[in-house]
Amino acid sequence: MMEDLRLSDPVEKAQFSQRVLIKTILSRPDGGAGLAGQTVKIGGWVKTGRKANKDEFAFVEVNDGSCPANLQVIIYATISPLDELVSTGACVHVEGKLDLPPQGKNKQQKIELKVDKVVHVGPVDPSNYPIPKTKLTLEFLRDHVHLRARTNTIASIARIRDELAYATHTFFRKHGFRYVHTPIISTSDCEGAGEMFQVTTLFSDAEKLDKELITHPPPSQAHLEAATVLVKDKGGIVAHLKSAKASKSEIGAAVSELTKAKESFSKLEERSKLKPGIPKKDGKVDYSQDFFARQAFLTVSGQLQVETYACALSKFWMVEPEIAFADLEDDMKCAEAYVKFMCQWLLDNCLDDMKFMVEKYDKGAIDRLKMVASTDFVRLSYTEAVAILEEVAKEKVFVNKVEWGVDLASEHERYLTEVKFKSPVIVYNYPKGIKAFYMKVNPDNKTVAAMDVLVPKVGELIGGSQREERYEVIKERISEMGLPLDPYQWYLDLRRFGTVKHSGFGLGFERMILFATGLENIRDVIPFPRYPGRADL
Repeated sequence: MMEDLRLSDPVEKAQFSQRVLIKTILSRPDGGAGLAGQTVKIGGWVKTGRKANKDEFAFVEVNDGSCPANLQVIIYATISPLDELVSTGACVHVEGKLDLPPQGKNKQQKIELKVDKVVHVGPVDPSNYPIPKTKLTLEFLRDHVHLRARTNTIASIARIRDELAYATHTFFRKHGFRYVHTPIISTSDCEGAGEMFQVTTLFSDAEKLDKELITHPPPSQAHLEAATVLVKDKGGIVAHLKSAKASKSEIGAAVSELTKAKESFSKLEERSKLKPGIPKKDGKVDYSQDFFARQAFLTVSGQLQVETYACALSKFWMVEPEIAFADLEDDMKCAEAYVKFMCQWLLDNCLDDMKFMVEKYDKGAIDRLKMVASTDFVRLSYTEAVAILEEVAKEKVFVNKVEWGVDLASEHERYLTEVKFKSPVIVYNYPKGIKAFYMKVNPDNKTVAAMDVLVPKVGELIGGSQREERYEVIKERISEMGLPLDPYQWYLDLRRFGTVKHSGFGLGFERMILFATGLENIRDVIPFPRYPGRADL
């Protein structure tokens, strides 16, 4: 019977434990009622629990993370002590028979589990458990990042995030792309803004050296002079033995002593040169002594590196797809299709979690997904967008200034999508002065072939461009941006050796989750958020 139940949902056929996922029971069209009479094992965490009928038995709501819904479990005191089983947060693994609840008792609950055996209990001390069953704010949960996934909200976000990641893989595989892992550590700045986290061992090396020099101070000048005298003396002994035609063994022993004296002097001399603090050369930090022998940073984008594969194997992606033999029009088509695909995927595969988000956070979340999935995106040039916004700005609607040459603010982007067009919008051909060096310069020499996909709720979701494939032009652009050419020589080689028209874009994955869920703060959709002052776990 258990094997039949597992196979009832093709997504859950492969099981690596004896338990059945609650989703496979409750997600059936009949809510699981048709499974009455079957014996199953389930495992999960207690959401709520209460003892009833003078502590004769307990009603326990169990959730295993496979879906938003809980399975009601009924456990009698004759089977297991109830106190540990009713505490919110406790882990339970139980076996029993699925049964229809009494008529009229609970119209939402179509099936419940009457427990015959308690396999395992992971108890919780209710007085210390930081995630009680009371309503909790998202800000509070950020202080308990290791436990917050047990809440309905964070669990739903995690499943939505997972579905979007799977949809991404599915979309690009369907369209012939290959997946590549680009380096996390980079020596080049993709966006040219210089706002990157540096990766260096210089500070830790300096701290170790400081401790070492305190414990074992460097040799004094007197020590060095004494070591020099010792080397000179040992050398004199060797010279004397040779002139006296001493035996080979005597000369060999003296040479060995001389070698030891020289090695000792060399080590002392090396230690005498050690200086506390960060190593410097010509008044600047000496990065040649760093781990990578040069400045290195956490990358802000893998786009530059992924171009190396796109310009050899045509199509590659890492949520930053890159397409060879493609212009800006192709890029916009791909971006639009990708966003629509993700929206439809959530509607088809994650509707329970989306309904939860609608109930608790954003009543328009599902309607927004439906609109984007079924609507052709409006396209307009940056110049056209600015003209529209300037007309509105006459009424002093915006906080941020609107004029040609200034990047669009979030309020401008949201006005275009939520008010003006009530649709996703792709803005293209931005002024080259506000875009990155690698974007193709248009014939007007004022704009570049860049595009941003704007959606309601979050504004910019995707940024992309046709890449500048002309060697001399991109070399000049790098210099215009005040960037050194040396770190980009490999990138310039792509333009020198078999250059080709190519395009790509980057999706703000967390922004996509914000767009889908309706949440406001990006920290709440990242499993382990890092932000100023916080890097928990």
